[in-house]
This record gives sequence, structure tokens and C-alpha cells, in this order.
Amino acid sequence: MSQRAAAFAPSGVVTLTTDFGHKDPFVGVMKGRLVGRFPAVIMIDLTHEILAHWPAEAGFWLARAFRYFPPGTVHVAVVDPGVGSTRDLAVIEAEGHVFLAPDNGLLAAVVEAVETATLRRVEPRVLERIGIGVPSATFHGRDVFAPLAAEIAAGRLAPDVLGPQVAELMPGWLEDPVVGHSQVAGSVVTIDHFGNLISNIDAVHLEHLSHPAVRVGGRELPLRRTYSDVRPGEYLALVNSFGVVEVARAERSAAEGLGLERGGPVLVVTK
Repeated sequence: MSQRAAAFAPSGVVTLTTDFGHKDPFVGVMKGRLVGRFPAVIMIDLTHEILAHWPAEAGFWLARAFRYFPPGTVHVAVVDPGVGSTRDLAVIEAEGHVFLAPDNGLLAAVVEAVETATLRRVEPRVLERIGIGVPSATFHGRDVFAPLAAEIAAGRLAPDVLGPQVAELMPGWLEDPVVGHSQVAGSVVTIDHFGNLISNIDAVHLEHLSHPAVRVGGRELPLRRTYSDVRPGEYLALVNSFGVVEVARAERSAAEGLGLERGGPVLVVTK
């Protein structure tokens, strides 16, 4: 991975990705810290429904969603089962964007998705410089990530002063799809609101397959264009709007119908 990246010019936009959900005040408190430091901030919730304690899902969505935001956006992702430990804070500059997350593998998918990136780990002296004292042991989203993101988004803290460049960050939790001559083996990464099973198999992985079909949950499904290509209740596979293989059930939940969870195997074969 080259260590050169597009220059970052803050736009004032901050996205938030967490596993906090909406039952508790955690997301709201993070936003309060952001507004308190940078009243003009534009905050956008990417999602707060990441599976608890699974950074891989946050990285998967962030890598596929960030290009829909303007250059100069700061992307904050907090899925942090190691909060309060000695784990580092990771920073990536890529394509004019900045990404902040725990250095726990969350940002591995972003590194893989871009051509060039600058990788850093935040030095403690930087936090002291912007008035971050001893954070709580369990809520670094409020005490560290939100104020740090606010300073970067406001243009008061340049990414290149956060810490020295590093050659690599912690590796991701997901194995890459295994691409063979006549098949591609991957897995379910996430299940959306509709019960669709979303895999880590990108459309590019299928280019060498003629007439691909998807084997999942004991079924073999030809690739369709969209959900209405089958009757209600029928299963189908397609390449979804984020460019990955998805298994769905028209007007119903494929996850419930097939009894599959995250991590379940997905195999694409040549018919």
C-alpha cells in the first residue's frame, strides 16, 4: 500500500458509525460533544446498528459508503470491544477523506478499498494538546473520538500532526473470499433491515464465471437483476447497490427463511 494520499481539506461533515443502537443516550452524547467543540458541524449517521462488538461489519459498510460523502469528510467509527485497554487509535487519510477508529481491524476494509492511503496512529500528546484529559474506561466515543473528530472537521487539527505514519494497522477480522477457477467462496457479513444476507463477494470476483449461481442454505439460486424478478416468497441472488452478492427473499426475510447468520458460507459457482 502506497503511503501517498489525496490532500485533506475539511468540509465540516462528520459521519458516525457505531454499535451503540438507539435505546441508550450514547449516540446523542457523542453528538453533543461534537457540537460543543464545533457548532457548525454537519453530522450524518451512517449506522448505529452494527452487530455489537464486531468491527468487521462497521469496516465493511464504511469502505462501501464513504465515497457517497464529499471529500473533506471525517468518518468516525466506534465499534470498540477493547475500549479502555492499550489498543491504539487509528487514522487513515484516503481520497480526501479522514477515518478515525480503534486500531482493532475495523479500518482494514477501507485500506483494501482505496488505491493509496496514509496510515497513522494517534499519539497521546495530541489528545493532551486539544484538552482531552484522562478518558473514561468505557466511553471513548464521547471522551476521545468525538472531540478529536470535531477538531479535525473544524480545520484546527491537521491529520498529519496526529502521529507518525505507520506501514500497517491491525488486520481485519474477515478472511477475503477465496477465488477459484470455477467458483468463489465467501461468507455473510451483515443482514440488513429486510433480512437480506449480504456477502463479502464483490461483483469483480464473478467476472471470470459464466452463468454464475449462488449456493447458500442448501439452495442454488441464479443471479437475478432485482427483487421483483421472482414471486413473493421466492429466494433470489443478485449483485446489490453496493456491488456485492446478496441473497434475498422477495417481500420476506431470507435470513429467517434460511436460518443463516453472519459468517454463514456463500458459494458462487459456474453453471
